[in-house]
Amino acid sequence: MAIDIHPNAESTQQRSVVNDFALSVATKNGSGSQTSNLVIIRSLFRMGIPVSGKNLFPSNIKGLPTWYTIRASKDGYIARRATTEIAVAFNQDTAAEDIANLPSGGVVILPKDWKWGQSRTDVTYYEVPIKEIMSQVDIPTDFKERITNMVYVGAVCHLFGIPMDIAYQALLDQFNGKKKPAQMNYDVIELAYKWSQANLVKADPFTFEAMNATAGKILIEGNEASALGSLFGGVTVVAWYPITPSTSVVDNILNHLELRKDPVSGKSTVGVIQAEDELAAIGMLTGAGWAGARAMTATSGPGISLMAEFTGLAYFAEIPFVVWDVTRTGPSTGLPTRTSQGDLLFLHFLSHGDTQQIVLLPGSVKECFEMGWQSFDLAEAIQTPVFIMSDLDLGMNLWMSDPFEYPDKPINRGKTLDKISLEEFFAEHGEWYRFKDYDDDGVGYRTVPGTDHPRAAFFTRGTGHNEKAVYSERGEDWVKNLQRIRKKFETAKKLLPAPVIDAPNSPDEAIGLISYGSNDPAVQEVRDALTAQGIKTNYLRVRALPLVNEVTDFVLQHKRVYVIENNFDGQMHQILRMNIAQDSTHMISLACGDTLPMTAQWIYDRIKENS
Repeated sequence: MAIDIHPNAESTQQRSVVNDFALSVATKNGSGSQTSNLVIIRSLFRMGIPVSGKNLFPSNIKGLPTWYTIRASKDGYIARRATTEIAVAFNQDTAAEDIANLPSGGVVILPKDWKWGQSRTDVTYYEVPIKEIMSQVDIPTDFKERITNMVYVGAVCHLFGIPMDIAYQALLDQFNGKKKPAQMNYDVIELAYKWSQANLVKADPFTFEAMNATAGKILIEGNEASALGSLFGGVTVVAWYPITPSTSVVDNILNHLELRKDPVSGKSTVGVIQAEDELAAIGMLTGAGWAGARAMTATSGPGISLMAEFTGLAYFAEIPFVVWDVTRTGPSTGLPTRTSQGDLLFLHFLSHGDTQQIVLLPGSVKECFEMGWQSFDLAEAIQTPVFIMSDLDLGMNLWMSDPFEYPDKPINRGKTLDKISLEEFFAEHGEWYRFKDYDDDGVGYRTVPGTDHPRAAFFTRGTGHNEKAVYSERGEDWVKNLQRIRKKFETAKKLLPAPVIDAPNSPDEAIGLISYGSNDPAVQEVRDALTAQGIKTNYLRVRALPLVNEVTDFVLQHKRVYVIENNFDGQMHQILRMNIAQDSTHMISLACGDTLPMTAQWIYDRIKENS
């Protein structure tokens, strides 16, 4: 049996467990619990405690079960925990299961009004009278149901040591400084706190204590970071169709349009249009990118499916734009509110025929911001679509991060010729052909519509063409064009975000770990657990496709390599196998794909099983 890397749950004999446990809140969807949960997570952050939150919510109807797990970690771990010691069981439909899932020594907080029997003797029960507390507050009926969940916030504050002034400040954070809604919610928290103080006797080892580990940090969702990165990257056209879990990328662009106003007119310099569907959205991007705009969209797997044909056109006509794919569990409609990394292969080879797309793989909210602006430079430098694969976990949950840094370089439009530079080009070369490789890097020179020069125009073709942009069905022209386009992707490798490699140990003595995206916090945590067991590790995090030589070299240098990813088929493992000509049977796929964010415990157990 594998070792539990979170031993808190194994014993109730500890005098105290401080800032190192997880709390799960079970409620009904649409009941206002998200606000209550964010008050707790923001309170812990204000206390200086490293914290993370994971939202598990239904996709189809109000009233179905929803869970929110908050993890506090004095050591700074922010991945989802496999073990949750405390259950706030405020959904009667799931309470029995929530209590049954607690480890021995766990804690359950539930409504006293249910008159629920204590089915287990090895956990601590705290019962809170919701109706009694809510009867003491004067709140409009329209708000009362949504504010009821603040009762458990008050109980949590008392039982586990969140100061009330901190909770009030967290409410102000949540309501953007608006005192009226903050006070209305605080009144309920305060009543529940005072009732708990008078009636609940602390009988568990878990507590929060102030630290100083969040100073200078921020809390932000990945989708908001992506939106900010896009705005700082100079996006001018956004065409989209709403789809979970990507919708808030564009919502946040709209929320932050004040960052991109013309100083003279005061109007936004970013055009945002909601298309009738994803097919129309990607068509608008293709036209906008061809016209010289920095264009982007945000979607998820089903939207990507509709975008395949236009992506092929843009690939072959060499038109730049950016697509955010905030992935969810598929295939088909799948599970729209569960996370996954199942679009990787699809994105990398999107469209029919011989295509290979650039895919960026942010592993943090900070990288969502950075890749948000870097992607536009890359798309224009290579003259091709660029995809950024985030996921629901990274995109829709709050993450602790260092503040973002302003882009460290000016906008790069790539090989774009205006009137003056086109004249200079003719003076140097005596010609200009759109699809000719003048620099031996595969990338041609382009103009955009409206360039004021009599020889600036060319035919943009998705059909066969030669280097002069003339229609051609000659096989040799086709092969020459594809060879040049493929050379572009070799050039792209020099511009892509490099893999992050942490290899302090000799490859002969250490196992190799490869992963990407939102798995990174769990991999970082499991490395510490393995080190504690005397197992040495080296780690490479892939940040972009196509793969660079450093990735395949890492595989070949180690005697055993585990490829860790959150999809069912081990898609990065398959891509690695395609890129490695030598024997790679020592490379083992650890593919989770259980619809939930990755945990260190799952990785640890799989490595032990396969060692």
